[in-house]
Amino acid sequence: MTVGIVGAGITGLALAHHLEKSGTDYVVLEADSEPGGVIRSGRVDGYLLEWGPQRLRRTGPVDELITDLRMDDEVIEAGETKLFVYANGKLRRAPFSIEEFGTTDLLSWRGKLDVLKERETDPADPDETAAELFTRKFGEEAYRNLIGPLFGGIYGSEPEQMPVKHALSGVLLMEQKYGDLLTPVLKRAMAGGTSAPAISFEDGVQRLPKALYDAHAENVHLETAVTEIRKSRRSDDGYVLEAESESLEVDELVLTTAAEVSADLLDGLADSADALARLNYNPLALVHLRADCDHDGFGYQVRHDEGLDTLGVSWNASMFGRDGVYTVFLGGMKNPELLEESDEVLGEIARTEFNDVMDANADVLSVARLDRGFPAYDTSWDALDEFEAPDGIHLATNYIARMGVPSRIREAKKVATALAESPATRPAGRK
Repeated sequence: MTVGIVGAGITGLALAHHLEKSGTDYVVLEADSEPGGVIRSGRVDGYLLEWGPQRLRRTGPVDELITDLRMDDEVIEAGETKLFVYANGKLRRAPFSIEEFGTTDLLSWRGKLDVLKERETDPADPDETAAELFTRKFGEEAYRNLIGPLFGGIYGSEPEQMPVKHALSGVLLMEQKYGDLLTPVLKRAMAGGTSAPAISFEDGVQRLPKALYDAHAENVHLETAVTEIRKSRRSDDGYVLEAESESLEVDELVLTTAAEVSADLLDGLADSADALARLNYNPLALVHLRADCDHDGFGYQVRHDEGLDTLGVSWNASMFGRDGVYTVFLGGMKNPELLEESDEVLGEIARTEFNDVMDANADVLSVARLDRGFPAYDTSWDALDEFEAPDGIHLATNYIARMGVPSRIREAKKVATALAESPATRPAGRK
């Protein structure tokens, strides 16, 4: 069996890696001239910048790749792990331990008591929004000052528009396992927060997909855009991948491409392909600043009603010693029209608001746009109920499962295992 993989982002390359470990033949086709997909690292005026994920967690699947690729010496573990919320005109530390919960000024004592009453609430309803769930479970104050900024900031989204069934499927499973949500939260808090450290690499996050590409370059074809997928004439189950310079026949096919790209490629093969094109993404602008600050931590998210355009800021400088570099996020579901402004306007907004919050003067290094940034996980995800992947074609993407580098790697390994165990295996087109 030969598996065709469309896309050399982290999912496609991790899938290739695990297929090779299992002895399964594969080929990867990528339209871009370099690997990584949305993961992009590079230098501007000597400063190392990230135009995609700013960091990743060293979970089990990530650690396995690092070990396989012998990259331990390149890993940089994040420094002080404090995270802040800008609320009521001040940076306030978000609590991730029992001690921090007791002392945080993001919540009053009444607000803290509301959090502790979560066990008395009704179970999550898949059809309620994330905002409704969090408010009902933990109280309005905790949602407004803490959960809303942190959860919404992860996706550049508005929890008020994110149904639980799309945005919090993991929370549903967690509640089923523990009987409530407070128990697992307390377990993590008593352990001092997450057990998987935040990391990057000496050359940035993109070093990981580049290392995967280097290890498997013989089977990865860059600058090879797939223009058409059609059924094989020689095999009832196979497919032919047409590109400008070559034509390849495969037995099984995995698409790791963006939703609209997958929709185009599956047009003619799946009557429901157009459902993928209806999925909403949150556009983002990333403005990189250079400043001298004495703050330590990961960065901050901004409470929705603070009157700022800034969604959040990553402190690359203190996380990984990146020479005073800070990444400001603008736009998102909150203000997608902001991306229509010029680079100069976006840079000035980011710089001015950063200066006010951090009390430091900053200079703009770079302005970049992700027109289709993070999956919105809003009601447009209802369209997935209409989609059915053709036999032998599988989707491994952040719009049918969780986003984030560790989640992408974990799903890639899962799909690779299923494909390697039996050519007859048909992993679902969606989770």
